[in-house]
Amino acid sequence: MPLQYQDQINLIKDILTNHQSDCCGSVSECEQLERLVKSLMANQHLNQQDANTLNQIYSYSQNGVNSTDLDQHIESHQHQLTQWVENMDQLS
Repeated sequence: MPLQYQDQINLIKDILTNHQSDCCGSVSECEQLERLVKSLMANQHLNQQDANTLNQIYSYSQNGVNSTDLDQHIESHQHQLTQWVENMDQLS
């Protein structure tokens, strides 16, 4: 059963919030973020700000998957994680 739009947003917010609060995560979480963001980006009704946020999250996820120190990668993006979670509320 495919996730609905709001479910995808909530899952992205949950993962980003966990990364922000725990300062750690897993490669599989980053891969999940990539898949969710790709799915949301297929939505033709996104405004430019929302598309930019999703692109930034996608890039963060890709870099996380390829990072040699994922926890450091997450820690270095703490400010952006907070902002992205706030921006995801606007997509809701």
